[in-house]
Order: sequence, then C-alpha cells, then structure tokens
Amino acid sequence: MMHKTIRVGITHGDINGIGYEVILKTFAEPMMLELCTPIIYGSPKVAAYHRKTMDLQTNFSIIHDAEEAHPNKLSVLHCCDDELKVELGTASSEVGKSAVVALDRAIADYQAGLIDVLVTAPINKHVVQSETFTFPGHTEYIQKKVGAGKKSLMILLNEELRMALVTGHIPVSEVANTITKDLIKEKLTIFHHSLKTDFGINNPRIAVFSLNPHAGDNGLLGKEEETIILPAMEEMMTKGIQCFGPFPADGFMGSGNYVHFDGVLAMYHDQGLAPFKALAMDEGVNFTAGLPIVRTSPAHGTAYDIAGKGIASESSFRQAVYTAIDIIRSRRNEARISANPLRKLYHDKRDDSDKLKLDSIDDED
Repeated sequence: MMHKTIRVGITHGDINGIGYEVILKTFAEPMMLELCTPIIYGSPKVAAYHRKTMDLQTNFSIIHDAEEAHPNKLSVLHCCDDELKVELGTASSEVGKSAVVALDRAIADYQAGLIDVLVTAPINKHVVQSETFTFPGHTEYIQKKVGAGKKSLMILLNEELRMALVTGHIPVSEVANTITKDLIKEKLTIFHHSLKTDFGINNPRIAVFSLNPHAGDNGLLGKEEETIILPAMEEMMTKGIQCFGPFPADGFMGSGNYVHFDGVLAMYHDQGLAPFKALAMDEGVNFTAGLPIVRTSPAHGTAYDIAGKGIASESSFRQAVYTAIDIIRSRRNEARISANPLRKLYHDKRDDSDKLKLDSIDDED
C-alpha cells in the first residue's frame, strides 16, 4: 500500500551527543510534519530528558510498533533500555549498544515495509564496536545488512555540490594500493546511476579527481593517473558515462569549477570531505547511494563538546530529512516513467508538445 506521506525512520544515534537535540529542533517546525511521518527509534525517556534539559517544546507520541505512527505527529518508537544513563559529552559502550539496537530495529522495519527511508543521527564509531558491529561506520554496516549484494557509494551533498568517494573509511597508507581501475569503474557506474535515478539528472557530468598532486605531473609525481584513473575513465566514456579529468583537487575546488559539474568523484576520504565540509558543514548531507534503501544523515558528528548546551544547529539534519524525501520521490517517479515507454521517451526528450499529447492520451484511459 502506498502511504500518502513518506514514513521517515530516524535512529537516535549516540544519546550523549547532539542527536536528540537536532532531531527535536527539526520537528519543532509544524511544516515538517506535513512533509512526512517521522518515527524516532530510541527511548522516550531519553528523548524527554533531552527535551527538558534544553527547554525544547517539541511534542511526541510514544509507540511500540511503527504501524502505530500517525501522520502529523512525531513518534518515538520505544526500542531501547529506559535505564540508559545519559552523560552528555561522554563516550560510553552502553550508549554505543543502544545506537546499534535502534539501527537494527529501523532496518528490520524497513525490510518489513514499515518505513520508507532511513535518516541516522550521528554515532561514535569507537563505542559501537562489538562482536556484531565490526564496521567503520553506518555506511558499511547498512550495506552488509540490506545491500542485497550491491555496493554502496558515499556522497556528501548540498544544493551546489555532490562529492562522492572512491575509497571511504580506510587509512591513508592503504589508499594508493586500494584504488584500482575496476574500483573506479564501479564507483563511476554507481554515481552515474544515482545522479540519474536519485537526483533526476538525465545526462550527468562527473568530474574526477587525480590521486597525486598536480595530477601526477606527467608521471613525475606519480603514475596512477596514467595507468589507472584515466584508462578507467576512458572505458566508462565508451559506455556513455560523461566523466572529465582527472583534475588536481586543490585547483579544481579553489577555482570553484565544481559548479559546472553534477558530481565530483574524489579518490579518498579527506580529499573530498575536507573541502566539502569547509564549504557546506552546516547544511551538508551524507547519502549512501547504490543500495535499495534510501539512507541519509547529517554531515556532522556527535559533537560531544556542545552536547546539552542547546546551541547545535539542526540545519544539516533537516536537510538530511529533505534529501531522503526528495530521493525516494525521484526513485518512485523514475519507476513510473520506466513502466511507461511513451512517457520515458517524453522524459528523455523534454519536449513540451509531447507532454501535451501524452497528457491527452492519459485522460482517455
């Protein structure tokens, strides 16, 4: 059954950080409840503690099953131990366990068709580690749980920039050996498909960063550009994927050339995320592309240093919710278009006269 409003599952993340603060601030705005049906996976008692500590006025209902959630209300699904001790700004293994419990329950509900998208509040990657959670972060864990064998791609985005990564949470010392022609081809394929399906860009243009300074300077500073990156790009171009470069990251970002492309593919974590967060930390969104599930999160972390002070900005979290809603709508629209060949022709052609003809045909059906 297609629900009128999109059901957004929200995991509470690390309860000693700013997760509950940015969630409650986001849904203090009544308009947000008109856009979606939000369900927080966590603890009503902990949510109430944060609300009282920061004197927030956000109301919520307590539920025990996602099916109990009602439109125009913020719901907290009780799935964590109420005896959890909140120690703002402190790393705790028990808190880490509760973050994983909430995440697992949300994933299970997604698999059962009870939520449409997932938005995750920040976790502390160290305290969540256990026998069952041995992953560097949300991205890798969610890929394992619901990826159905598909590979994911981390994309950081705002209104002007979509920054994707060839390699993610690995040591810098391993980057050069990890980057292969096949891996670049894989990431370009996922990125291209995501730009089309998730963001509605018909013929996306992707800029690709070099690995070495000055794009290797014709082999003087490294040969990966000549032997790995460029050959991978050339092969992708023969398959209709528009990719350009490889560009030295410093000059490319410094000159603002990113505005001329629909996406940028960086070779490693800090190469892409350092400039992105310098430009868009407050409203940046982390999106896990390539998977059946739509999952987003704010670009910031737990922010222990300001937890409980009431000064955390909810802008990034709000944008994460907006982005998840936009992407699921785009995917559904693409599915409808693909199911109707005539409409697909119009969608690709973008011709207003064809739209009028198709609309008249639809009216007769």
